[in-house]
Parts: sequence; C-alpha cells; structure tokens
Amino acid sequence: MPDKTNTQVDLPPDLPLGAELDADGLWSQVLNLVQGTGRRPALFLDRDGVVVEDVHYLGHPDDVHLIDGAVRIIAEANKLAIPVIIATNQAGISRGHFGWPEFIAVQEKIHDGLADEGVFINGVFACPHHGDGRAPYDTPDHPWRKPNPGMLLAAAQRLPIVLEKSLIIGDKAADLEAGKKAGLAGGIHVLTGHGKDGGEREASLGLSGDGYQVLTADNIGDAGALLGFFQGNGVIDGAS
Repeated sequence: MPDKTNTQVDLPPDLPLGAELDADGLWSQVLNLVQGTGRRPALFLDRDGVVVEDVHYLGHPDDVHLIDGAVRIIAEANKLAIPVIIATNQAGISRGHFGWPEFIAVQEKIHDGLADEGVFINGVFACPHHGDGRAPYDTPDHPWRKPNPGMLLAAAQRLPIVLEKSLIIGDKAADLEAGKKAGLAGGIHVLTGHGKDGGEREASLGLSGDGYQVLTADNIGDAGALLGFFQGNGVIDGAS
C-alpha cells in the first residue's frame, strides 16, 4: 500500500527555467513564448504514448524514445505559430515509481531531443495525483487529472491561447474527454501507446458531438489529420 502519511510536497532543489511546482504538487512550465500577438489556437499533446513511447511509468531518460512523426507534427505547429503544450498525467510520482527529479530529467531529455531536430514545446503541465497514490498526491478525481480539464484550463491562464479553436491529440479517451470539457474544438485519437486498448478508440469517437470534433489517426505523425482539422476550423489562415 502507498504511504499516505506524508503531506509535504517533495520539492526538487532546482526547478528548470520557467517551471513552477505549487503546494498541491502541480507542475506548470512555460518554455517558449508564443509567437505573434494576441491569443492563439493551441495544440495540446498527451506525452507518454503520443510524443514518446509508453514504457509504463517513464522515470529514466534512457527510456525516452520519440514516436515516429512527433518531430514532424510539432514542426508543423511551430511553423504555423500554433503553441504546442504537453498535458500529462504522472501517477508514477504518486505511486512511488519515481520523483520530481526523475520527471525533470525525462523532460529535459525530451526537450533536448526535440531541440536537436529544430522544434520546440511551448509549455508543459503535469498532474501527479491519483486516488490510489500516496500523500500528498492522493486526491481522488483531481481537477487537473485527465479526463478533467484542469491542465488545459491552467495553460490558457499562463499562455495566450484560444481554447475554443484548439486541438488535443491523445491515445486515451480520457485525453479527448479533457479536451471536450475544456471547450476545445476537437481532438485526434491515435493508436500508439494505449490507443489500441479495448474500447479506447470507440470511447474517443463517442465523444464527438456538441461542437466537439473527434478525428482518428494511426500516430501523431499523421500531419494530414492535424492540418485538415486546423484548415477546417479556419486556424491556419489566422495563425500566420
């Protein structure tokens, strides 16, 4: 059983540039300023299973491997001045598989790998809470934990983005549900990570409706799905 007696957030000695870790153990980081002026549509990405391979609690930088096509799709968003924001549940922290220093090391490996390819992420938001986790990260149904929209709403407070024209890419229905609850225009479900798990695609498609469009793709590199979505919602012409 996880230890639920410690109620103190374990702060790492040094936080990376632009990162904040609040008293509730919620991670927010703005890495690159959004290009242009005014509020912009954003591309939200789940991390494990979408941007990098899912290795079941990714806690070591040696296990970081970018999924084919991730660089290409992020490059497309960068070129269109569409902010790219990672929103990731990190229950591995609450379950004791790794801590914030390991999370930071993994993130730095991801950012370095993307930078080597000439692309970048604008922001990262992470929630360690899980109802079966250890204190102080054991809040059941935390507002930031997907399928709740807290991370996406927080991103809109820290970055000049337009949620109602934004998109989320995820391998779980929970990712797309968070997008719908946040008022996004739509989401893309991919088959990498947990995307092929029983019922995930069906549940994701079932979220389509009420002004929320759900598309499907094999992986994040299906740029046609992304560009088609933004073209159909008039984002590309307005993002340059």
